Amino acid sequence: MTETGKTSGEFPWRARTAVLTLGTFVVGTDGFIIVGLLPKIQQTLHVSTAAAGQLVSVFAFSYALLGPILATLTGLWPRRRVLVTGVALLAVGNAVTASAHVYGLVLASRVLAGCGAALFVASAVATAAHLAGDQQRGRAISMVTAGATLSLVLGAPLGTLIGGAWGWQKAIWFVAVVAAVVAIVLTVLLPPIKLDQKATLRQRITPLTDWRVLRILIVTLLAFIGIFLPFTYMSAVFAPALHGHESGLALLLLVFGIAATAGNLTAGSLADRYGPRRVVIGATLGVAAVFLIMLPIRDVFVLVVIAEALSGVVSYSVIGPQQHRIIAYAPPGGTSLVTSLNTSTGYLGQFLSSVIGAGLLTATGSAVLLPVAAGFAALAALLTWWLSRAGREGGEQAAGETGMVATTAK
Repeated sequence: MTETGKTSGEFPWRARTAVLTLGTFVVGTDGFIIVGLLPKIQQTLHVSTAAAGQLVSVFAFSYALLGPILATLTGLWPRRRVLVTGVALLAVGNAVTASAHVYGLVLASRVLAGCGAALFVASAVATAAHLAGDQQRGRAISMVTAGATLSLVLGAPLGTLIGGAWGWQKAIWFVAVVAAVVAIVLTVLLPPIKLDQKATLRQRITPLTDWRVLRILIVTLLAFIGIFLPFTYMSAVFAPALHGHESGLALLLLVFGIAATAGNLTAGSLADRYGPRRVVIGATLGVAAVFLIMLPIRDVFVLVVIAEALSGVVSYSVIGPQQHRIIAYAPPGGTSLVTSLNTSTGYLGQFLSSVIGAGLLTATGSAVLLPVAAGFAALAALLTWWLSRAGREGGEQAAGETGMVATTAK
């Protein structure tokens, strides 16, 4: 990696990272907004509920599958070109979604948007880490990933409101326009950063065979399965307290989103101060503890709200430090690839949580989701501690894992 952004001064890296945060906000909004608009889209395109649901699935699948591939193929590009291309593809994809009246074309446009989203997010995290420098890397990463949690709180509700008032196409156009604005601002504001241009393709893909990278991905997978088991089936888990009231569920989602944003930003500062590994262990143990506390109180709405706030804080204190940890093991030219792998693994964990949760609901009921989720989170904490300890004893632990400033380029 080339010289970090410290030479640009304090304000520039924060200002540029703020634009990257706006980009991840748009990506998150695009992913969440479709869910609320599906009934209207279904009516307009005259398709079944299952077919309309595929618009969500193909976006997530494209994001998860193609993210690492696109990150590798664009490894030699300047970061500005990668970021602008990614958010431009997102804008074009949404413009086609809003304009098309044929289901097949709309489906294809969601694939295009998913590719753009994957390309942007992986490079945004790597670029923010580069701009901020080693000592403030955690803060920069948390700023970028905060865009996703803000989209849950602000973007998705705003888009749904626009869709209800002026039609679902206008809501999709809203995403497309904001994405286009981000592309223009990045073109003007971001310097032409080039990361490790001399790295060969073989060097760039070495993370795929690096055990240190793979063990971090295993922790991300386990943690996200645990986190999203209760979140995906929140209405079922807290049915005794909600009594079928949608307003109560909306409040829980809002509280979770606000708390998640706060937790994400706080985790970045803690990772810089104490090291990302310790933050991940503390956060995953916190997730396990909160889920176990939820079990006896899930029929008391006020207590559920408090517990959901705690859940949001600890749940979204995981992804940023995990990105911090995995960047520490990136080879020359491999930063975007490892961050993309970590993000894709998170999406895989979210998908597996829905599958596992569906099976558990059918077989045993909603109450069992909480202890099972706590078990996954606790296992993630145990593996983080044990695998990092084994690596430290073998002399493998990177400075980025411990909170020390790295002395060599990663």
